[in-house]
Amino acid sequence: MFAATTRCLILGAAFTLIAAAQSKVGVINSQQAVFGTAEFKKWRADEETKFKPRQDQLMKLQKDLQDLQTQAQSGKLSPQGEQEIQAQATRKQREGTRLQQDYQDDIDREQNEELQKIGVRMRELVNKLAESKGLDIVVDGANTVFFKPAMDITAESVTAYDKAFPVK
Repeated sequence: MFAATTRCLILGAAFTLIAAAQSKVGVINSQQAVFGTAEFKKWRADEETKFKPRQDQLMKLQKDLQDLQTQAQSGKLSPQGEQEIQAQATRKQREGTRLQQDYQDDIDREQNEELQKIGVRMRELVNKLAESKGLDIVVDGANTVFFKPAMDITAESVTAYDKAFPVK
């Protein structure tokens, strides 16, 4: 009984190894693939332009805050003047924190929307690419300890994406 069970386990393991050896595997760095598309690069450039006024506003606010700190540390102010400067600095600090948080929230939300859209398209494209190459499985290279470079389809996926979804 023990010998029969052992024999079945060995045969099962052997069949598993044979099946695995015959499987064709592709590897993709999905993050690199999405960030490498012309569509994402254009979106990022457009976002930088779109959010530039808000960045400038934050920079100006920081400079104003530094100017207030310089005035407060100058030692040339009356106690009342110091209080006024301190109150202004507190208001500017609060405003800056609020603006920074709103700015970051907007960027994160828009980036997540864009990544979701591109990610869905990329997945569909990788599925088609895997079918055309006869791949049985495609794994994310970011979570893979080792793979041969010949198995990497990241660049091919980006090229196929850019061809399928040209930037306007």
